[in-house]
Amino acid sequence: MKPSWLKRTLPSGPEYNAVKRLIEHGNLHTVCQEANCPNRWECFSKKTATFLILGDLCTRNCRFCNVRHGAPLPPDPGEPRRVAEAAKTLGLLYAVVTSVTRDDLPDGGADQFAAVIHALKETLPGMRVEVLIPDLQGNWDSLNIILAAQPDVLNHNIETVPRLYPPVRAARGPHAADYQRSLALLAEAKRQAPTIPTKSGLMVGLGETNEELLQTLRDLRAAGCSILTVGQYLQPTAEHLPVERYVTPEEFETLRQAALEMGFSEAACGPFVRSSYHASETFEQATQKR
Repeated sequence: MKPSWLKRTLPSGPEYNAVKRLIEHGNLHTVCQEANCPNRWECFSKKTATFLILGDLCTRNCRFCNVRHGAPLPPDPGEPRRVAEAAKTLGLLYAVVTSVTRDDLPDGGADQFAAVIHALKETLPGMRVEVLIPDLQGNWDSLNIILAAQPDVLNHNIETVPRLYPPVRAARGPHAADYQRSLALLAEAKRQAPTIPTKSGLMVGLGETNEELLQTLRDLRAAGCSILTVGQYLQPTAEHLPVERYVTPEEFETLRQAALEMGFSEAACGPFVRSSYHASETFEQATQKR
């Protein structure tokens, strides 16, 4: 059974239903729904959502993720406009944009990310845009396309400690996730665009040790990452990896303090924390400390 700190009342109401209808009628996807995020009721009720671009089928099949695996369709040229229109309807001041992994595309989806960033900023001048990107298979030209569009935050999740990559990230061969490649992407982003903050996130409760966690945080700092998120892994379905342990709120706070002592400008650590959860607040707090 889940511990008491993972039980919460699910908000609903007109705002929740309005966001849900907007997404459905606008032919859009959100990672909130596709990944079965435990915060989606709260976020929708606050008129926020994390846009999932490039379809809802991922070319990878990681064992922790609830996003469907399959052969995706080509990028939709109308998607950037629809995302921008939805953000305007919601009155967003801060948007988070992520995607499925598109190993089938030569640029990994970079052109579509850039188009969405431009559409959002043209439609809503002054808006902050955070992008949560895949590893692009280490294609730094693709990374440059995204950075040239001037996102306000470049996020790429390391997900777990290196020892657990084989069971957690699952894929084999040229399209497998790679711990060192993810670190290299964060370091390259900082080299190409030193003024754009980089961000990364981890799940805990998969069998990692405390020392492995701390070493991963050190690796992220060495790669120039300045914003951190750490949350509890929750098993989406019986087909996914089981939870090995529920981490207590006190342990999350200890980890947060350790991250801040290492030099992260902000660290959001808690049972319900996800990459885009309260992303605007985390960005503002990090910016105030720079």
